[in-house]
Amino acid sequence: MFAVFRDLIRYNAEFTIGLILVGIMVIFASLSFFAPMDPTLIYMAIPDQPPSAQYWFGTNSRGQDLFWQLSAAFKNSLIFGVTVAVLSRIISITVGLAAGYLGGWVDRVLMFINDIFVSVPIFPILVLFYFVLRNSMDSFTMALILACFGWPFDARLIRSVALGLKHREFTRHAVFAGMSTRKVLLEEHLPYVMPIVFSTFMNNMLWSIGMEVTLAVLGFTNINNPTIGTVLYWANSHSAMVVGVWWWIVIPVILIVMTFLGLFLLAVSMNEYIDPRSRLRRMGA
Repeated sequence: MFAVFRDLIRYNAEFTIGLILVGIMVIFASLSFFAPMDPTLIYMAIPDQPPSAQYWFGTNSRGQDLFWQLSAAFKNSLIFGVTVAVLSRIISITVGLAAGYLGGWVDRVLMFINDIFVSVPIFPILVLFYFVLRNSMDSFTMALILACFGWPFDARLIRSVALGLKHREFTRHAVFAGMSTRKVLLEEHLPYVMPIVFSTFMNNMLWSIGMEVTLAVLGFTNINNPTIGTVLYWANSHSAMVVGVWWWIVIPVILIVMTFLGLFLLAVSMNEYIDPRSRLRRMGA
């Protein structure tokens, strides 16, 4: 895996740019651990102050320093996106490898369940969960719900790779050597699908953070928990652009674009690396 990252950094400028953008946002989010105040408290600073030497990103109408508020918001949103991506990768890897390798009725049952989740409309179900679990709908609960809907497309992609690996010579050697199904999947097949897992990991983070922003802007989350979406929710509630507090909208949007662009470039560059022809063309072969 380290060789993959080395080749991507060396030959793929998009991957390097994406890595830099995501790295900047991770460092910015990590600064929230050193915040001088609780980001959930209000009226801790003079409201509606423009960006200055004292308040780098200005303050909002709720009396919060936007620099520390956005740092905590991006930390929570990135943790949310990583949680959804990790949980859904576990499901997609398990289902995809098992369906591709075992085949038969196991493959048919798993793909039938997969197709059900593909056809389910996600957004109305998330809104329904919010109204049912309103008092206990925290970020982790929402991450669990989104993870249950974020795996089917990637599981089918992993399955297609596993179908080819099933008939490779090294798989037959592993079976003849007495390796169990679990060991064959984890030790022989899993390394071959890791580039796909990384690519879909980035795409799943994009999707989950985008869903969180959408739900939060509409008020279907815990609006007192600082995230990217709740920052925009409060800005919209206070009519930030109308009253002239433009930095409350513009700065978060710029940071969101940087985050999404970085994740997108990482996913695209990994997709290109998976294709042997594109990879060789990048390397000049």
